Amino acid sequence: MSSSSNDERLQPTSANVPDLRHNEFFPEGTVDPIYQAKAELLNKAIEEIGFGRYQQFLFVVTGFGWMIDNMWPVVLSLILTPVVNEFRSKGPYLPLSQQVGILVGAMVFGLGCDIWGRKLSFNFTLLVLGIFATSAAGAPNFNALCVFIAIWSVGVGGNTSVGSAIFLEFLPPKHQFLLTVLSIWWSFVCLKHDNMGWRYFLIIGGVFMFFLWGIRFFVFKLYESPKYLMGKGRDAEAVEVVHRVAEYNGKTSTLSVEDLKKIGAPRNHADTEISSRGAQTREAKKLSLVHVKALFRTRELAQTTILIILVWACLGMAYPLYSAFIPYYSATRGADFGDGSTYITYRNLVIVGAAGIPGAAIGGWAVDIPRVGRKGALAISVVVTGIILCASTTAQTSNALLGWNCAFTLTSNVQSGIMYAMTPELFPTKDRGTGSSLAATAGGIGGVMAPLIALYADLSTSIPVWIAAALYLVAGILALLIPLEPQGKASL
Repeated sequence: MSSSSNDERLQPTSANVPDLRHNEFFPEGTVDPIYQAKAELLNKAIEEIGFGRYQQFLFVVTGFGWMIDNMWPVVLSLILTPVVNEFRSKGPYLPLSQQVGILVGAMVFGLGCDIWGRKLSFNFTLLVLGIFATSAAGAPNFNALCVFIAIWSVGVGGNTSVGSAIFLEFLPPKHQFLLTVLSIWWSFVCLKHDNMGWRYFLIIGGVFMFFLWGIRFFVFKLYESPKYLMGKGRDAEAVEVVHRVAEYNGKTSTLSVEDLKKIGAPRNHADTEISSRGAQTREAKKLSLVHVKALFRTRELAQTTILIILVWACLGMAYPLYSAFIPYYSATRGADFGDGSTYITYRNLVIVGAAGIPGAAIGGWAVDIPRVGRKGALAISVVVTGIILCASTTAQTSNALLGWNCAFTLTSNVQSGIMYAMTPELFPTKDRGTGSSLAATAGGIGGVMAPLIALYADLSTSIPVWIAAALYLVAGILALLIPLEPQGKASL
């Protein structure tokens, strides 16, 4: 058959391709027209199924990732003092180990979910966390503990980027705002450390991770993303998943393999062979930079990719930088925070956590405000968070600091929820894991910088706090410059 005949066969026609005019999110040339037509067809099938029991359960098991994303940094902060006292070592090496692990996890699992699928990464991250958090309780020395922290943090770093992708790809278009509402799980962290010892504390945390993993793996039947399967040429499996989800929701779907096949096959599609030899060949191909290059295919998508990466980098450095230095800054200003008892400490943790709960609802509402959209909501929440950060440096009493921390947690939850939700929406499904991974990796690199600064900088200066505030302001400006706006558009 001639090449011209092949081209004609692969081109979508008005007879077999859904009308895409209502979803012109990506600029022309960004997404293969055949792939886009099939993605639209799958979106329609998911929309017909609706938001049912499967998505509700997925909201819960995906939310575990958001919860541990907040839980384990808190765990580390609680064990830091007793660990330093026991091993007589430098405390900042612990958060440094954590940030390095988070960075690696974001890269490995984020990129990996575009290579070996969402399902494997989603189920594996909590298992890694449970194994190495529990093992860390037996660390014989400080260096071993740092290694365990870095490895368990690999599981932490991979959770949210993979979870956001798989949740988004099972959501009907009208319910995509729920990706922002997932941030409510950040507030569900209740820890008890009083008189337990840091080793027992880690054992309990690790066992809890095994419990959450068990729910994901044994209780909930997670299906691979149908759009991921379609993007790999596995149309029959994609249709089967749609029908299984429909059955789980008590519905039926009319989607058939023929509906996808008659549209055609995407150009340059080489992932249709599923033999073991073919799988090995594909793995070598997949490890190339094809998914990265796809994020820079057009000018608008390249600008979007670069800007969202810079936003993540700024915020990834700003928050830990502020957290690391604000105690020293407050002390140099002569702040009197009164009772530092265990009761007050944990009471404040509960209050601050509760203050962040409305952030999920606010973020879910804000992203759908007309003429504000995802970009505007992100920019406003980031700038407001930065302003509150600056204002918190004026606190001279424990109650004043508690009030600012509550406000900071609220706006930070809004900002983080929008950012975690908006990022995967900006990329096509077949490259979504890679795009989210690059963004999260940039955030991880920024996070690594904070403990490095804490190791070598003069902690008595106020400059780092103001640098953190400036980073929030820059991130807000960068968010407004992103050319693509996902509001009102179904993800592809």
